[in-house]
Amino acid sequence: MMSACLAVALPQAAHPLATVNAVLNAVATLLLVAGWLAIRRGKVKAHRAAMTAAFVTSCVFLVSYLARWAIEGTHRFAGPESVRPVYLAILGTHVPLAAAVPVLALRMFFLAWKGRFDAHRRLGRITLPIWLYVSVTGVVIYSMLYVLFPGPL
Repeated sequence: MMSACLAVALPQAAHPLATVNAVLNAVATLLLVAGWLAIRRGKVKAHRAAMTAAFVTSCVFLVSYLARWAIEGTHRFAGPESVRPVYLAILGTHVPLAAAVPVLALRMFFLAWKGRFDAHRRLGRITLPIWLYVSVTGVVIYSMLYVLFPGPL
């Protein structure tokens, strides 16, 4: 009886890949901001390097996320019902925007590669905020699932 009570009282540990995914999202966020700052300062090579690194980081995240999902499945929100609508609102915006990021990012790379910098710049004004939102909310979702409201074992 004591062990059953103890098991319920202990927080649920995050799958190691879930933590890796949160770190990758945080790194992508920093790289996106670095790339934006670089281009604002006219540092095209630094911008290209930061954005390429952000893209690669996001690709590694996607592979890691899919692996974690295949291993663990869906992780249920264990927080209080009063917080659940906030979690669902964040998740409900995060998921469709996350699906759009790879398409937008690939289009951005294509436009830059073709030297169509006016179109690249216009699309970047839409893509960057979406990509940043997805990266930041990925960390927020991780925090809500595994740190703030980890749930029982």
